[in-house]
Amino acid sequence: MAGAGVITRKKPEDFEKMVIAGQCVAAMHQAVRDAAAPGVTTLELDAVAAEVVRERGCRPSFLGYHGFPGTICASPNSAIVHGIPGGYTLRNGDIISIDAGAIYEGWHGDAAFTMAIGDIPDDVQRLLDVTEEALWNGLRQARHGNRLGDIGHAIEATAEPDGFGVVREYIGHGIGRQMHEAPNVPNYGTPGKGLKLKTGMAIAIEPMFNMGTAETVALEDGWTVVTADGSLSAHFEHTVLLTEEGPLVSTLPEPLLL
Repeated sequence: MAGAGVITRKKPEDFEKMVIAGQCVAAMHQAVRDAAAPGVTTLELDAVAAEVVRERGCRPSFLGYHGFPGTICASPNSAIVHGIPGGYTLRNGDIISIDAGAIYEGWHGDAAFTMAIGDIPDDVQRLLDVTEEALWNGLRQARHGNRLGDIGHAIEATAEPDGFGVVREYIGHGIGRQMHEAPNVPNYGTPGKGLKLKTGMAIAIEPMFNMGTAETVALEDGWTVVTADGSLSAHFEHTVLLTEEGPLVSTLPEPLLL
């Protein structure tokens, strides 16, 4: 999914609402982390996240979005993104990517993480660590005067030493009153090239790295995207607000100014 249309600039009061939405997403993440264990189904994780949304007076961004049936996307192992919560039962040694979104008074927050279920090999842990590092490298570039290519290059360069495949078909996006707005935010690029970033913009940055090639396949359910070679995949995402003071990561328990 990617953004389309006119880039919108937000006011400080809009950002305040996006922070509340983002804090709801962070709470969803924590609840799912706490619940995820061998023997738990992805549908049970979805129910945990749905309860958090209700408790916080928000609405889920994903449920019903183009017909999506879940509150979260739950994508285990070789699934990259958009996994539908269902009967899959977590096992020791799995990894699972959880993507969640929330709406507060019409404003969205969107973030994702990948976690291990029990013990995983060192090379798989490396995949998770590098993908998360790439996210933070990209977030630090999301400031007034920089360009989209600066974000994409920072992410892509983080993957290169380990040879991870950088997914290109699925990318980050603008966010605000719509979950997916302009501009598209690729996880690759050339420094100093692309759209110039400006204060008031809000974007979701979300690198997806594969242990094998970057190629992807969409499954027949119309949603789930998996690695073409069956290799494992990791996905990390945060929403970042371009404020006068600098990049503000809004999808944390407490917003973080970079």
